[in-house]
Amino acid sequence: MPKVKFLQAEWHDLLMVNYEVDPDILKPFIPAFTELDLWQGKALVSMVGFMFLNTRVLGIKWPWHVNFEEVNLRFYVRYFDGKDWKRGAVFISEIVPLPVIPLVANNLYNEHYKAMPMRHSAEELATNQTKYSYDWKFNKRWNRLGATVSNSFAPIEANSAEEFIFEHYWGYNLVNEKSTIEYAVEHEPWQVAKVINVVFDADVAGLYGAGFAAYLQKPHSAFFAKGSEVAVRVAQRIRKGHTPNLLNSR
Repeated sequence: MPKVKFLQAEWHDLLMVNYEVDPDILKPFIPAFTELDLWQGKALVSMVGFMFLNTRVLGIKWPWHVNFEEVNLRFYVRYFDGKDWKRGAVFISEIVPLPVIPLVANNLYNEHYKAMPMRHSAEELATNQTKYSYDWKFNKRWNRLGATVSNSFAPIEANSAEEFIFEHYWGYNLVNEKSTIEYAVEHEPWQVAKVINVVFDADVAGLYGAGFAAYLQKPHSAFFAKGSEVAVRVAQRIRKGHTPNLLNSR
């Protein structure tokens, strides 16, 4: 695994709203040599809103690119490297407010970033809760991902739905049928809080394609993590698949 840390930052206030989808709509996005990672037989996608803070690229803080919002749509895969299964995320769309980020990430990592006007809020409530909102402007309309979150946090329980959603330490990006980009994402285990009153108001068809519009309606689940420092390693290419020993696969 490459040792160089391409990106270091703090990811905070991660709201994950999860939806069950037909696996067929994800097939065009599945990177070579990976397969869908299912939760209890279900293919899930997650709408994710969070804060990028104290961001450094190759150790450098670039002016006006240190603290910003991100909203993304992702799903889950796993890759057998010849010895172990690696659980990772694939990003269908990533939205940030800064145009330089799409230029760098899309070219180096084959990501799917777009720059749009963004804003966020965190309103403390008298009920020991906080109301979070991540907004982005698309086609002259403000879209929103938000929820009310408990201020009480606890460690993620082993084998829980929260663990499945949050504990993916690899990223995989489709290049073509013979090549996939792989990169490691490192962070400490996160603490999570209960979520209620989810709001997702967006032009789903315009942003993500008509195939997703029927599915991003009623959430399967919603989770919130406090977050931590993270590091993203320099990417590498996978050009050959491996046949797993099914006795050792989960």
